Amino acid sequence: VQLMESGGGLAQPGGSLTLSCTASGFTFSSSDMSWYRQFPQKGREWVSTINPDGVHRYHSGSVKGRFTVSRDNAKNTLYLQMTNLKPEDTALYFCTANADMATRGPGTRVTVSS
Repeated sequence: VQLMESGGGLAQPGGSLTLSCTASGFTFSSSDMSWYRQFPQKGREWVSTINPDGVHRYHSGSVKGRFTVSRDNAKNTLYLQMTNLKPEDTALYFCTANADMATRGPGTRVTVSS
C-alpha cells in the first residue's frame, strides 16, 4: 500500500485548497478512504471518510459544510476540497485506506494565515 498526499500550502482565512491523495499497491476502488489531520503539539483528528463507490461521505463536525471528500476510482485518487478555511485548520493532512493508520502517507501541510 502506498499513499501520497499533495496540494497543501499557504492559504488566507476564507480561502480554499484542494488536497489529493494518490494510491497504489491495493484495490483502491474497494476501499473506504479517510482523511485525518495532525495538529502541531496536539493529537490527530479524523476529518472525513468516503465509501468505495463514493455514495456515502462523512465529515467531522469541525469541517462539515466547509470540506468535501470525493474520489475518482479511475484515477486511484482521493480528494479533499476545503473552502472557507480557518486558522484552526492549520495542520498536516494525510489519508488512509480502510482506517488503517499503517497505510497513511507522509501528509501534506496546510497553513491558514493572513
